[in-house]
Order: sequence, then structure tokens, then C-alpha cells
Amino acid sequence: VLPRRTTLARAAASGRSEAQVLAANVDTVLVTVPAGATSRVGRLERLVALAWESGATPVLVLTKTDRCDDLAGVLADLALSAPGVEVVGVSAVTGEGVDAVAAAARGTTVLVGPSGAGKSTLANALLGTDLLAVGAVRAVDDKGRHTTVHRELLPLPLGGVLVDTPGLRAVGVRDAAEGIDRAFADVVDLAEHCRFADCAHEHEPGCAVRAAVDADELPGRRFEAYRKLRREDEWAAARTDARLASERRARWKQVTKDQRARYRARGR
Repeated sequence: VLPRRTTLARAAASGRSEAQVLAANVDTVLVTVPAGATSRVGRLERLVALAWESGATPVLVLTKTDRCDDLAGVLADLALSAPGVEVVGVSAVTGEGVDAVAAAARGTTVLVGPSGAGKSTLANALLGTDLLAVGAVRAVDDKGRHTTVHRELLPLPLGGVLVDTPGLRAVGVRDAAEGIDRAFADVVDLAEHCRFADCAHEHEPGCAVRAAVDADELPGRRFEAYRKLRREDEWAAARTDARLASERRARWKQVTKDQRARYRARGR
């Protein structure tokens, strides 16, 4: 068995300290985002981080663009949420954008995204025939119902292969520090201008990241999303690495000690 070139994996949904491999040996990850659900950029950022960490190239695909009134504006907003990532709009109903997605699907390509994002419908459009089952979304909340229940590898007409995957509810990160930094390249670039190399971007003087947030040059939501993913990734690593776990316990012990000292000082 040859070693995997790339591995797209998320933290196991069970919460155990292990990874769940979604696809292996892929070259392109098509991260699907349905029009009307673009406000949920947190999941998008997680998927982009996992795609970068895998060693493949992520591509953002806005599906169901026939329902979008301001397509150019939505695509521009998505581009801000994923700097350095190609963003493509597509409507499997009208056929608009299918050629652009086909051009972006280089080598072995995997489709990832939530249920109801139109992955299987898009896959059928790329394949040129209805090979995969599709289902309607609920009218109440526009959510899908897991029509795809297994992964399937299919050859594309113009070369390469396509992997269709079930919809993802939870997208946990694990061992994805490099991918997170690439997904949040704008935050990382700002951090290089901080006064201190080990700046935690909290209350340190000369913090370029905090200054950018205060000046509305960097959205506060995006900065907090970056910090959250880094904490989640560090926590997952500490569960399997004894040294990291020890360092984490030591930090919390010091935090508790400092807090008790402040309470005693107030009592005086």
C-alpha cells in the first residue's frame, strides 16, 4: 500500500482524540457554499483550513447562484473570508458556471460541504449525467437531508476523478495549525508586525492585530474565529501529546493561582 500523498481529515465527530479521513490522495477540494447560507462563514473557514492542511488546493464554490440577487457582492464577501482561494459561482439549474468549476477541478477532486449545498447536483452536472441521487431541501429552513450516505469515486469526462461525500454537520479541526494559518493569512501577516514575536494579541502593547481590529481593517469576527480554531487545535493536540497536556495544565494552574491572588487582594 502506497503512502497517502494528501489526507483531508477532520476531528472525529464522536469527540474522541482521533481523526476521521474524508478523502485521500486528492488534489483539489471544492468547498461548497449554498447561496442564502453565506452568513455561516465559520464552517467555510474550517473547511478551507482542513483543505490547506491536507496538502490539496481549496476552491470555494458558491452553489445555487440562480437564487442570488447580488452575485458579484456575495462572491467578493466570500473572497474576503478565504484570502488566496479561488472563488467560483455556479448554478446547476441554469448551467452557468459549470465550465468554470470543471476547470478548477484539477486532478482528483473532492466535494465537501453541508447537506443541502447541492454537492450531488453539482457532481451530476460535472459528470454530464445523473449518476448520483439528489434530494430537495426543507422549505422551512432550507436544510438538506443527507441524500448521499457514502463516498463515491467517479471519472470526470475531461480527465481526473471526482469524489462525492456526505454532508458535514460538524467540522472539527485536529493537527491543522499550518492549515489554519493559511486560511487566516490576513491575520498571520498582521501578526508579523507586532512589537513582540510571542504576542498573544490580547493586551500587549504594540499589537498590530488588535490595532487593525480597532481601526476596522480586520473584522473582529474573523480574528475571534482564528483564535477559536487555534485554541481548538491546541486542545486536540494536548489530548494526545503528554508534553502539551502538561504545559496546558501548568498554564491553567498559574491562571487559577493569579485569580485567587486577586480575590485575596480585593478582600483586603
